[in-house]
Amino acid sequence: MHPYRQMMTMQALRCQVCAEPARTRLGFIFLTGPRDADPHQATILTNQPPVCAQHARAAARLCPHLEGNPMVFLARSAPLYGVHGTLYGYGEHGVQVVAQPDAPLPFGHPNLPTLLASQLVRRLSSFRVVGLDELMLELTERAA
Repeated sequence: MHPYRQMMTMQALRCQVCAEPARTRLGFIFLTGPRDADPHQATILTNQPPVCAQHARAAARLCPHLEGNPMVFLARSAPLYGVHGTLYGYGEHGVQVVAQPDAPLPFGHPNLPTLLASQLVRRLSSFRVVGLDELMLELTERAA
């Protein structure tokens, strides 16, 4: 996903496919690959923007990372947490890469002023995990 689109959709909680508001009657739909997150953790950090109800199935089918079998996190809220990026510093040859942290840096971290952010990260803590078919059924039932 293009970095600007990732930023725009994450910042405004818009669907990563159509860029329309992603909130559904059930909450926000976040998809992760089948091995990307432990659904038993109390908190999940994600750099994947949400999807709207209309595009949940298409995103699952078309995104190779999701392998056609995503974990679906229905989140009531998803506050911004921090950013992924590259840390820079000034060295003998001018500005240079210092590190590329594996984990995102939370907002307020002392290294943020020297980080070139590439992706926004949201924290899911009030969520439930459902299957894609279960999600579609619940969305249909709620609409009726």
